[in-house]
Amino acid sequence: MKRIITTTVINQSGVLNRVTGLLMKRQFNIESITVGHTEQPGISKMTFVVHVEDQRKLEQLLKQLQKQIDVLKVNDISDKAIVTRELALIKVLSPPAVRSEITSIIEPFRATVIDMSKNVITVQVTGDPEKVEAFIDLVRPYGIKEMTRTGATAFVRENQKTPSQQLSIL
Repeated sequence: MKRIITTTVINQSGVLNRVTGLLMKRQFNIESITVGHTEQPGISKMTFVVHVEDQRKLEQLLKQLQKQIDVLKVNDISDKAIVTRELALIKVLSPPAVRSEITSIIEPFRATVIDMSKNVITVQVTGDPEKVEAFIDLVRPYGIKEMTRTGATAFVRENQKTPSQQLSIL
């Protein structure tokens, strides 16, 4: 099962290496990782997308991360209401004959052309990972010359939906 885990850490040399080393030793596959400063000086937030086989291994991972010296907080936010975003930069082959077709694909995704040459358009697309993947699938037939993605970063929404009780007449 795919899990999104956020980790708040002290921003100092070697923290990323120790945290990813722990995941590697426990044989967890990191699908994506993003790290950045927070609103507090000296504090960073890491967002991991990892594949975890079962609930027991997930609990083990969370406990092991929490034991790390520089880790302040660990959260598995996968089952919560979250906002997830990713950025992709994609160079799409676009000879003049198909450029208008590619532009018509770019518009609905609210993507942005950030560079253009004679036969290549460089596009920036941001959004949830499924949106980015859908965009890539649509431009792939034109030819992707080069692509890079940031990986997912996520926040828990302020207002979490509480499960509503359903009445049953049975």
